[in-house]
Order: sequence, then C-alpha cells, then structure tokens
Amino acid sequence: MSLSCQNCPTVVQALNTMAALNPKISHTAVEGSLFQDEIAEKNVLAVPTMYLDGELFGQGRMDARDIVGKIDTGASARDAERLNGMDSFDVLVVGGGPAGASAAIYAARKGIRTGLVAERFGGQVLDTMAIENLISVPYTEGPKLAAHLEEHVNAYDVDLLKGHTASALKVASDGALHEVEFDNGATLSAKTVVLATGARWRTMGVPGEDEYRNKGVTFCPHCDGPLFKGKRVAVIGGGNSGVEAAIDLAGVVGHVTLIEFLDEMRADEVLQRKLRSLDNVDVVLSARTTEVIGDGAQVTGLDYEDRTTGETEHLDLEGVFVQIGLLPNTEWLKGAVELTDRGEIVIDEDGKTNVPGVVAAGDAASSPAKQIVVALGGGATAALTAFDHLIRTSAPA
Repeated sequence: MSLSCQNCPTVVQALNTMAALNPKISHTAVEGSLFQDEIAEKNVLAVPTMYLDGELFGQGRMDARDIVGKIDTGASARDAERLNGMDSFDVLVVGGGPAGASAAIYAARKGIRTGLVAERFGGQVLDTMAIENLISVPYTEGPKLAAHLEEHVNAYDVDLLKGHTASALKVASDGALHEVEFDNGATLSAKTVVLATGARWRTMGVPGEDEYRNKGVTFCPHCDGPLFKGKRVAVIGGGNSGVEAAIDLAGVVGHVTLIEFLDEMRADEVLQRKLRSLDNVDVVLSARTTEVIGDGAQVTGLDYEDRTTGETEHLDLEGVFVQIGLLPNTEWLKGAVELTDRGEIVIDEDGKTNVPGVVAAGDAASSPAKQIVVALGGGATAALTAFDHLIRTSAPA
C-alpha cells in the first residue's frame, strides 16, 4: 500500500477488521515507498496489491464485502436471489456517485419507494484526491466525500444495494415496469429509472496497454507514483489532469516525459508554466502513442509516432500514466436509450431521455460540464423529474 493512495485505506481497514474478528486471519500492511526491496522482489507496480498466503489475491480498491465475496463462491447467487425477491421501486437509481446519491436523497424525501444500486458507492470520487471546488466546502478528499454521501443516503429510507453491475435495461411498454438486469442474473423493476452510472478512465487502445496494466501502465499518479521513485515514466495527455500528474510525479520519479497528441497542450497556462519550470520534465507534442513495450513482467518502454514527420520514436521507461479523459459507462444501454456519438446519454434540461420514465444525470449524461457540483445538481433534477412523471402517470382518469 501507499500512504498517498486514496484507495488503500479501505483495503487496509477491511483486512485489519477481518484479522481482529477472526483469529485465523493475520494481516500485514507494507508501505511500498519505504520497502523498495520488497516492492522490487514482488514486482508491485500498482497499489493496493493484496497477497493471500504468498499468492496474488487482488489489486485495486476492495472493501470487506468485496474480499469476502471473492472467497465465498456462493455469494453472487445469493445476492441475485435476494434482488429477484425485492418488490418494484417507484424510483430506481443506477449508479452510486454524486449524481446517484443526490437523486436517491431527493427521491426518498418525496416518501416514495427508492432504491440505489451500484457497482461501488462513490464512483470516480473515490479516485479523486484534492477537491477544492465543491461550493461551501473549501477542501475535502474523494473518499471522505464518498463516505459523507453514503451517510446522507443512509439517513433516508433508501434500499442501498452495492456490488452489482448493470448489464441491460429493458424499457417499459404499455404501462409496464422498467427492468434493470445485472451481470449476476438478477433483475430489479421500477416505475422510473435514474441512470447515473458515471464514467471511467479512457484508455489509449494500443498494443501492450492491457497486457501491462498494473505492471507499469497505471491511471493514478497519487496512488502509484511512489512505486516509481527514481524511475523514468511517461504521462499521456496534455490536459489539466495530464499536466497536474506530470508535476506531481516530477517530485518523486527520476524523469517525466509528457506526450500530447495535439501540437499544443490544452492545460491551463499557469499549469503549463509550472511544468516547464521543472528540470526533469520533457514535453513531446504532436505525438501519437503506438505501443507499450515490456519484457513480459513489466513495462520497459513506449513507442510513439511523430505526427509531423511520420517517424516512429522510442522511449526507455518503467511507467506509463494515462491521463486522456473519460468514457461514459453506458455500453449496457445501447439500443435502450438514445446515446451521443461519444456514448453519453442524451438528456434535455430536465434530465429526460427519449424514454418516458427514464432520466439521467452526471458524467454518463450529455451535460457538458463534468464536475461534482454539476452531478449533484443533475441528480436532484433527475429525481424531481422522475417524481413529476410518477404523479402525472398515476393520476386517476
């Protein structure tokens, strides 16, 4: 684990709790930046990384439910049976980020049967370190904000269902209920559905990227930066997130090469000035990454095409930090609701989709600004729109 990783505390606390409750379980937490020899021996290039009896068990954010669920092979079937047995909802929110939490709270306050189902509560917020633009909150951090959102949701009569990934939406016809299907075979039904599934990191889509993910290819400079102390890394992307990542990494790693596809960086000028003031950072413009190179165990380099000359260039390095934007989590909605060419759910000013009774909000929707405060407002709007649909469609003849 790493002290600068926002996902590591959840894993460490879950394992500590399990060890405290069960005398057959012991847990050792290793701070990677302080024990570089052990990191090198196990070839750990992403945190949190968990080992069970010396064998790799898991990587990434996991809570006690996730850990036990991975060991308990019957958990998925029992979860599906429980969901299948639930009554239909007035409002079912799919997604547990700021938009989903806001929608659930606003719906529950109307006194209607509300459910919130999510793969993980908090969404992208869990991967965010410093949050300084949430109005009235001068500073907070993602995991802390996610915990507060969950606490607020639990203050109301909301069925909070975590650890479930939506796989299909079957829209209602002739006054029937909408149905959301999940990858464990479960189905939930509702009169109205709020889609707030958020987005995920966009990948480069080049050879070697998937093969060396968590073996040098990573998406979180705060989490994994300390593991690359003194090493050579590349940051892909010249927007604000890419430049901020390069600045952050420059204080830890040996050298940073920032690679930008366009002929100029898109980051704020003040960030660009800071970046160019660092003597261990190079910036390569008009460059298209073509392949991540490795030795089978970890990243050893990267190839890119100089878009001006058409020639292929090579960089020797040990890490690649991808910072090229987001992709909406909407693949499961194709054919059910209208999507933009970028995969975002098309909504109007009230959050309505092209399907009556189905609304959307947050980073998965077509609203232009992808910000926490915008998602919070969008979730509230979506819930109010869903309630308006309910009262209009349930009015007696």
